[in-house]
Amino acid sequence: MGRAYQNKKESMAKTAGQKTRIYSRYGKEIYICAKGGVDPDGNLALRSMIARAKKDQVPAHVIERAIEKARGGGGEDYDTARYEGFGPGGCMVIVDCLTDNGNRTFTQVRQAFVKNDAKLGSPGTVGHMFEHQAVFVFEGEDDEAILELLMMADVDVADVELEDGIISVFAPVSEFNNARTVLTEAFPEIDFKVENLAFVPQTMTELTGEDIESFEKFLAALDDCDDVQNVYHNAEISDEE
Repeated sequence: MGRAYQNKKESMAKTAGQKTRIYSRYGKEIYICAKGGVDPDGNLALRSMIARAKKDQVPAHVIERAIEKARGGGGEDYDTARYEGFGPGGCMVIVDCLTDNGNRTFTQVRQAFVKNDAKLGSPGTVGHMFEHQAVFVFEGEDDEAILELLMMADVDVADVELEDGIISVFAPVSEFNNARTVLTEAFPEIDFKVENLAFVPQTMTELTGEDIESFEKFLAALDDCDDVQNVYHNAEISDEE
């Protein structure tokens, strides 16, 4: 339960440094998306990324600069890099990066693992235990009605969960735009807390005691890496003290 929240990238920046990193990450992702076409109306990936950036309060000038950079054909060339391994308490972790210097990125990510009771593995170490899915999270009370709505619209749905007034919809990546269109047309005022493509864990690992503090330090270390775009994990924090 609550898998989407376990994997959601923190969007509330508490310091100027955190804001700068968030802006930088969105700038890179918007730039990459815009390389496939700078018109959001004809580039669904770009349109979705801009919407996410605005929701996370990324300034318009950051978005416009990234698009202009892509329009001009200049700027940096970024490569994707993915790292997998085990975090504190044996939880599974996937780290997605965009980088213009692979050696630098590997060194930074490796240090985050080594210094925080985590173990960096080889490609595929834990990836098979996650599913790449479209994820939508929003307030609601009737998960069965949402499932019926999507199925009646011929949207292939993997799962719909309800927990504490929050509905999470999981669908194949290819159904992202279809699912979003159906939900927004049925509920024009819908406010997605999460709307993205994510690696969703098949099972959860509960963390307790000292592992919780170690895990939080581990995530903070990864967050300090400018090249890290997203971190996915299957850690579930115990509410018990």
